[in-house]
Parts: sequence; C-alpha cells; structure tokens
Amino acid sequence: MRTTPSVLVFDVNETLIDIDSIAPLFGELFGDQKVLREWFGQLVMYSMTITLAERYVDFFTLGQGVLRMLAEAHGVDITDAQVDRLHSHMQTMPAHPDVEAGLVALRDHGFRLVTLTNSPHRPGATTPLEHAGLAGFFERQLSVDACRAFKPSPAVYRYASQSLGVDPADCMMVAAHVWDLLGAQNVGFDTALITRPGNPPLPVDGLPQPTLVASDLRQLAEQLAAGTR
Repeated sequence: MRTTPSVLVFDVNETLIDIDSIAPLFGELFGDQKVLREWFGQLVMYSMTITLAERYVDFFTLGQGVLRMLAEAHGVDITDAQVDRLHSHMQTMPAHPDVEAGLVALRDHGFRLVTLTNSPHRPGATTPLEHAGLAGFFERQLSVDACRAFKPSPAVYRYASQSLGVDPADCMMVAAHVWDLLGAQNVGFDTALITRPGNPPLPVDGLPQPTLVASDLRQLAEQLAAGTR
C-alpha cells in the first residue's frame, strides 16, 4: 500500500448486504435457488454492456428485465407480482453478519466511510443501506445513477472522488468483486477485495491485484489499523 487511505469507498450489493437472502425467491420461481447466481451474473454483464453501448436504465429496472429474460430461457411462467417481489427484495436485503462490527472498527480508526453502488437512489425512498440498518455509518451514499454509467466505468470512480473533494489516491475501493476493483484501480484508487463466498482474487499476470485481501470487514479493519501505526 502506498499510503493509508483516508476514504474507504464501499460497494453495497454482496459486499455489505447479502444477496443470497433472496435465493428462496429463485427457488420458488425456478425450482433451484442457484438460479440466483445466474441472474446476478447476467445482471452484472448487462449493466456493463449497456454502459459500453452508451445506454442507461437503472439497476433495479434492469434486474427485473433480466428476471423476465431468464424466465423465458428456462421456460418458466412469471407474473408481474413476482417481478415486483424481486424489486422489493433487492431493496430490503440484510447485512452480512460481520459488517456492523467491521464498520464500527473502521469508523473508530478515523476512516471516512462512503458507499458507491450500482443501485439507484430515489428521492424520498428508503435505500437498501437504510433497510439493512447501516446508513448511519456512512457520510455519503453515492449511486452510479448520478453519472448514468455502471461500474467498472472509470467515470463512476472519478465521480466519487470528485463528489468527496479528494484525490483518487486518497481513496480505497472496498468490494467483493474483482471487476469493481479493476475499474477503481484504473483511476488511481487503492483497493481491498472482500472474499465473500465465490469471490476469490483473479490471478492473471498483467492485471493489477488488490492492495489488500480480507475474508470480511473485521479482518479488513485489522489490516488497515496495522497500517496506521
């Protein structure tokens, strides 16, 4: 690590909140809870695709469309009410068990904490972080909606640092996805990979590796605290 970052920028979906909590809905609709991972992988792929194609719809709307697409591919009938249930679940997922304690430790060590998510923020609507009881830890909840491009577009991370009034070198992106960290590294962020189940590092020569790798937020707090001494 070049220097200890002053601002920790957190991804939300899967990094802080548990998307596996909505697996039972996919079990109900498709007869197999593992379709959740197929849906999420397609959702991420199409979010990147529409950014490259210079188009934009919000993440929740895209998620509902991907659900309908998968239903057709699997030969499953799906109702509008079931699609609406997915939208509701996407807004109300719980936090991972380690998150609160990790955020307390990071806050107590003096780090500025913000989030940067693909999920949209609507005026007057409760955010997923608020539903999960985590919003009070963060000084800002930033959404890609503001720049109408999805991560890992470099524009998203530049928007974050500019919104916070700091240089990219002062920031560390914390995420459970290597693809998210690669975008942040491209504009000068340090990075921390949280190895949630199914999200190990990508060992490819020629690609930058995370500055830190931690199994959860409590371990990340320990590593960063050691770096501040």
